[in-house]
Amino acid sequence: MTDDQELAKRAKHLTTTAKIPHRWNYVHDEVGYNYRMPNLNAALGCAQMEQLPEFLASKRRLFERYKEAFRGIPRIRLFSEPEGSHSNYWLQTFLLDDSAVNERDSILEATNSVGLMTRPAWELLYKLDPFCDCPRSSLPIAESLESRIINLPSSAGLVKTVR
Repeated sequence: MTDDQELAKRAKHLTTTAKIPHRWNYVHDEVGYNYRMPNLNAALGCAQMEQLPEFLASKRRLFERYKEAFRGIPRIRLFSEPEGSHSNYWLQTFLLDDSAVNERDSILEATNSVGLMTRPAWELLYKLDPFCDCPRSSLPIAESLESRIINLPSSAGLVKTVR
């Protein structure tokens, strides 16, 4: 979005493969990209946007249910929005205390074994084959978080409207 007509024209040119308009010939005057959204995807996006307020309310209700369910359980902390902010709770996640770091995989095994799809947060990029030879710094905080975060089921459809 812009109020600069020249910038808008340039952006449209680049995002529509930098093709020079012509009735039959395909001539591209620079490297362009096909960032156009198909009409079907746009229609789906518009329909989803209409439902966004309810999706966000449902995510917040799910967070409140998790908060209540995990209240009083030692050695875990549910991630919550920082003071002064308003989270969309896109992803429900808890953090194991340092003393429970060795229990993450057994928790993942137990929860997934009973059909509760939990996951680790991520694997650090330097551990992945395409990046294993890349330079990196010491990452003690990221490594600590990687070993202690568990993602919980987070779909907006998990909690029905409860008023």
